This record gives sequence, structure tokens and C-alpha cells, in this order.
Amino acid sequence: MWVVKIGGSLNQDPLLPAWLELLSQLGGGRVTVVCGGGGFADEVRRSQSHWHFDDLAAHNMAVLAMAQSAWLAKGLNPQLQLASTEADLRRVLHAGHTAVWLPQSWLRDEAGPNTNWHNSSDSIALDLARQLNAERLVVVKSCFVDPAMRIPELVDAGVLDSRFAALAAGAGFPIDVIQRSELARVRSLLLGDLRSPVS
Repeated sequence: MWVVKIGGSLNQDPLLPAWLELLSQLGGGRVTVVCGGGGFADEVRRSQSHWHFDDLAAHNMAVLAMAQSAWLAKGLNPQLQLASTEADLRRVLHAGHTAVWLPQSWLRDEAGPNTNWHNSSDSIALDLARQLNAERLVVVKSCFVDPAMRIPELVDAGVLDSRFAALAAGAGFPIDVIQRSELARVRSLLLGDLRSPVS
């Protein structure tokens, strides 16, 4: 199973439908899509800045922003199948579809070390990939990604959140951080994986 994180900044991007179509067509049976909060999460930041409510409320609102983006993806590509639990995700994949994760499991009743803005949807996607024992994590960003930079350098550059590097250090699968324009690269990765012999 692969986890593919689509940055929320792509929610208004003309390439978003092409990404969803690619993952729907070539990811059936093996790809779980995680959507960032995008403009929905930006509104949470603005509201917190205006009203000064706590990070627990902001965290839960940001998780629901990710869910709104997941519904947006489903609205743009009805072939994608929404799922919230690990069992549901595996059921969708077993049926040959591409799953889009609804992150209800990340809603919290109490504040904790990860209920803050240092823990973005990128790290949440990495957490999910580790939970699912994924074979690969692909993180699609709208900003420039220097291919020479390693993950700690991407964290320092602000491309990834501050929690990501520590999580990635313990991951047992490859992590690709790529730019929104690299559809062909991901297509090649998916086709290459499809053509590889089953071990």
C-alpha cells in the first residue's frame, strides 16, 4: 500500500483533477490519498488569530479541514472512495479502488503534544503511513522542492513541518517529497511498481 499526501494548497490548483485522475486510475487497490486542509485550514488559522481560542479547538478544526478537502476530492472524482478506519481503508483497497482518508481518528478530546500547528497534515499522513505499514509515502507540494535536499533540510526550509524529520527517521519505507508538476514522475513510479514481480 502507498500513501499519497496531496497538499491542501492544490485545492485551487488546475492540476488537482489530473492528480486525482492519476491516483484513481493507477492507484486502485493500493493507494490511500491523504488531503491537506488548504484554504479550509487557513481559515482556522485566521479565526484563531482573531479570537485567540486554544490549540485543541484549532487542531480539531484543522482535522475537519482535511476532511473537507477529502470530500472535495471525492466531489471532483467520484471514483475515489472515502474511508476513515484502517479496516475501511483496507476494504476499499481490497475491492480495487483508491481510498481517500477521512481523518476522524485524529480528533481529540484533550490537548496533547501533537495538537498544535507544528504537526501539519504532512506529519499526520506520515503517521498514517506508519500505522498502515505502507510501502511508500509520496508527499505532493505546491512549493519548490529542491531534489538535492534531504528531509531534515526540507524541514529547515519550511517545506515540511518540524515534527516530520523525527517521524521519518523511524519509517521503514521510502518517502518522496515532490512538486505538483511532477505527475509524470509519480505515473512512472506507479507503473514501475505495477510492472515489478510480486515477491
